[in-house]
Amino acid sequence: MPPRAIKVEEFLRNLPLFRDLSAEEVERIAASTSQVRMPTGSILFRKGDPCTGFHVIVYGQIKLAFGASDGSEKVVEILGPGQSFGEAVMFLDKPYVVFAESLADSLLLHVGKAVIFHELEHNQDFSRRMLGGLAQRLHRIVGDLEGYSLKSGTQRVIGYLLRDVVAGQTGRTLEVTLPATKSVIASRLSITREHFSRILHELSDAGLIKVSGRNIRFLDIARLRNHRG
Repeated sequence: MPPRAIKVEEFLRNLPLFRDLSAEEVERIAASTSQVRMPTGSILFRKGDPCTGFHVIVYGQIKLAFGASDGSEKVVEILGPGQSFGEAVMFLDKPYVVFAESLADSLLLHVGKAVIFHELEHNQDFSRRMLGGLAQRLHRIVGDLEGYSLKSGTQRVIGYLLRDVVAGQTGRTLEVTLPATKSVIASRLSITREHFSRILHELSDAGLIKVSGRNIRFLDIARLRNHRG
């Protein structure tokens, strides 16, 4: 199947970051945007590579991680369609401190930093939205640090499984699909793959979830939220 074609201007215009820009502004940004197609397992950049802009995911999935000399890694983020990454490094004018790898066939847009800096100088609303996005990411990182420091492995896994479930939702047939392998998600949660699998098994034995491959069915969301392991 041939890669899906997209209209860059139309895609950018529908992103929250660019939604309120004028047609001329979006056109300028689109002119400095390139498409990057990545088969599964491709490396987009490595630690130490220069940053020339930021990326937005059109479709697919990207893993950001730290790598160690022994081949181990610590997953920082697992990102999907509509999400962006690299803005902070772009503003710092520093090389990347992580590597980026595709976990699925992906299409990214690379937005050049020169055109972003130009728009920031001339559009205060755009500047505020860019700062807001960075602030949300910082808030998420702080939340992760809190989880690693103060929460048990079981609490971290439950929080991750329920991350997209609306508060108060109690439907017994609600399901989620793990976005990546158990090894990748375990690294994201700072636990081992074996520990992650054991927690899923314990939650299943407790009648809280049912596991089928990557699909997780919630059997009792209220009890799951309050479970401490």
